[in-house]
Amino acid sequence: MASVIIAGVGSYAPERILTNEELSKMVDTTDEWIRTRSGIGERHIAAGNEACSDMAVRAATAALADAKMNASDIDLLIIATCTPDMPLPSTACIVQHKLGIPAHATCFDISAACSGFLYALEIAYGQLLTNRYKRALIIGAEKLSSVVDWSDRATCVLFGDAAGAAVLIKVDQPGIGIIGSDLGADGEFADKLMIPAGGSSCPASAQTVEGRQHFIRMNGREVFKSAVRVMETVSREMMEQHQLTPDQISLVIPHQANIRIIEALSANLKMPMDKFYVNLDRYGNTSSATIPLALDEARRSGRIKPGDLTLLVAFGAGLTYGAALIRW
Repeated sequence: MASVIIAGVGSYAPERILTNEELSKMVDTTDEWIRTRSGIGERHIAAGNEACSDMAVRAATAALADAKMNASDIDLLIIATCTPDMPLPSTACIVQHKLGIPAHATCFDISAACSGFLYALEIAYGQLLTNRYKRALIIGAEKLSSVVDWSDRATCVLFGDAAGAAVLIKVDQPGIGIIGSDLGADGEFADKLMIPAGGSSCPASAQTVEGRQHFIRMNGREVFKSAVRVMETVSREMMEQHQLTPDQISLVIPHQANIRIIEALSANLKMPMDKFYVNLDRYGNTSSATIPLALDEARRSGRIKPGDLTLLVAFGAGLTYGAALIRW
């Protein structure tokens, strides 16, 4: 049987770093308050003229170089983002043009918030196995600074900007690459993490702008409880499906939203924290860019070796969630 492997990864974070100390001069907060409640110390912020597509291109270029491929080799491009350059056209079409991906390629965006990269991974995996496509490029890219209310200390301290990408190909070698994934969603919790205005149910108007309804709003307590529950459930399901025990997982790359969520997941799964890759102290929550960014760092730092089993797990607005198991 054929397998789908990750042939290359890459990431990008903007040059500007916004520290907790700087934030404390913008809103009523402190470095200790932010670190205690989230584990975040700093985050990267895109330049004013730096769009989501620009960051996506930087990450994609690095992933293509890692895979030793050119943009002309790609025939499927999927971008996961909740901060597209504009409502239409898709950011994928803009990135296609900027990268020089051929016009015959299939290009589209998906919106699954922080779970977006895992959703893109599953879609690309399935499409490659159909033989319809040969080489897929998937990107998680976010400019969350553009939708953050910088007067709301409950949310503005959490988010940052970044992009991460992966190149996927099919190989005739069973038992490696993406060996399983499990996705889900529960729309009952849709109102717990949202941007209220700007869509067809609440179009932009002077009133929505004045009411600051184009920024992220979150019920932190409810999101926290839901995140721990669904991440534990989907992680257990993934291991049970493949008859694995926690000690057989070499590394877990979880969504980087809050260190307390990761610590709770570690305790519930009875897996030590040193098996969890954590970089949220340096980037904050970068939504769909989180997992590919961490994956790129983990590989480059030697945390992932041939034969290792890596578990990717995420949750996001929707409520969306998912996990994927990869053997390198």
